[in-house]
Amino acid sequence: MCRWAAYLGPEVFLEDIVAAPCHSLIAQSHHALEAKSPTNGDGFGVAWYGARPEPGLYRDILPAWSDPNLKSLCRQIRSGLFLAHVRAATGGATSRMNCHPFVSGRWAFMHNGQIGGFERVRRGLENSISDTLYDQREGTTDSELFFLMMLQEGLAEDPQGAASRATVRVLEACRRAELEPALKLTAAFSDGETLYAIRYSTDAHAPTLYAGSFRESGGRCLVSEPFDREGPNWQPIPPSSFVTMTADAMTIRPFEPEAAAVASATRQRIPA
Repeated sequence: MCRWAAYLGPEVFLEDIVAAPCHSLIAQSHHALEAKSPTNGDGFGVAWYGARPEPGLYRDILPAWSDPNLKSLCRQIRSGLFLAHVRAATGGATSRMNCHPFVSGRWAFMHNGQIGGFERVRRGLENSISDTLYDQREGTTDSELFFLMMLQEGLAEDPQGAASRATVRVLEACRRAELEPALKLTAAFSDGETLYAIRYSTDAHAPTLYAGSFRESGGRCLVSEPFDREGPNWQPIPPSSFVTMTADAMTIRPFEPEAAAVASATRQRIPA
């Protein structure tokens, strides 16, 4: 499983989260404490927002701990909103196009988890997205495909609803393939203004997610695991949660895709 960190708040150097802390994201790339695998050496990526609406993006296949370019960029770039990811591949080759985050327009997305049995449902899920979105697909991962499915489901207008509908489509595809649904989804995504995250799993073992706040700067973080146990005030996010984070506040709502789908179908059947 992967490790990631996302930041929203007053501008800071990327280094302050990605490289400098004692248990930074780079440190987690070779010694994660709360992941199934302690090593996340199958590439890395950073998406950051600045003066333009779309994010900058840097990805490569080297382990994060051995890339001097990553450390140099993080030392120089300041941003008030960025997403950073180190990869432990569960599917898809080790290639630049399979490294997170993935970007479409102003949106950036990164993921820790997997679609169980993806090879059995991949073709059907890919066929379900529009030609325009399929043309954006550069890699082969389930994570990138899930991001494109969210875009198709109306991510720009309804982030939680889009994520919920995309999740239901995955679960339904698994059942059609006579697979027991096995989806792990701990993801972060942003439109450059608001930071969103999901912690969800079809079993009782959703990948970890924490929120932290910085008293000095007023910034906030969402992370796979804390990068500094002595610094920010870390709050574990419970499973089956959808997080919305702005510069002023953070809200946590239930994320129960199948229950929402049943409720929606029931409302549609009720006569006017």
